[in-house]
Amino acid sequence: MTDRTLADIESALERATDLETEAAVDLLERANRDLEELADDPDIDQEHHRALENRLEQRVRELRNRDAYDGGGFGAAMNPEEDDAP
Repeated sequence: MTDRTLADIESALERATDLETEAAVDLLERANRDLEELADDPDIDQEHHRALENRLEQRVRELRNRDAYDGGGFGAAMNPEEDDAP
């Protein structure tokens, strides 16, 4: 079992905002695994646990979606005044 707490996991969620996409996703996935290990711990606040679980999942989705859009070459289409517009 992990020695991490909900506060540690919440801290990881906050730290992920300062990282590049791949590093942030890795950190959040590790935090999610730690959170899963805490799921059956009777000493933790289950409501707080569920809220963190939802925040982690949402943040990973946001990062993956952002990464997908960043690499899509939408710049010219969204800024037709640019030189590289079609």
